[in-house]
Amino acid sequence: MSTTALAPRRKLGPAIGIVASFVAMAILLHLEGRLWICACGKLLAWSGQVCSADNSQHFLDPYSFTHLLHGVLFFWLIYWLAPRWPATTQLLLATAAEAAWEIFENTNFIIERYRSTTAALGYNGDTVVNSFGDILCCIAGFLIAQRLGLRRSVILFLALELILIVWIHDSLLLEILMLIAPVNAIKAWQMC
Repeated sequence: MSTTALAPRRKLGPAIGIVASFVAMAILLHLEGRLWICACGKLLAWSGQVCSADNSQHFLDPYSFTHLLHGVLFFWLIYWLAPRWPATTQLLLATAAEAAWEIFENTNFIIERYRSTTAALGYNGDTVVNSFGDILCCIAGFLIAQRLGLRRSVILFLALELILIVWIHDSLLLEILMLIAPVNAIKAWQMC
């Protein structure tokens, strides 16, 4: 087979891998007991109330922006570890990592950790459709950071962190802190 005949396959490979990440995540989340859509039976594109039963149940919510920041972080990490890899392969790696996080984030262990250490008292995990939205936000964050480059994506990251802290009293960095080393004063400040 000629090199030109292999070129479309090489380009198609990462796309197939990205789709496979979505499919594998959906199946594993459903097997873990996560609902496809909100138990309310509605499928909303946006649910803006953080302190409601709709949070993490519809396609997008304020926490979708933290997943956009995941994409920025994955860009930085992959840029550092594998700067010469093709952009499509880097995107596949970021997508697979985000799908793996979505699966781990929705295990009973992490859900209970969120409930006990953060203000997410009634959190029951994400729906599959919300996890799809989260992965798409991660992909968007990765592509935006790729376009902005390292320095400007740092500014974007910090700006979004500040906006989230003011808007929803939470952010990606606060989520990480509260999962690893909870601070009661922060939990009290975050309570709805």
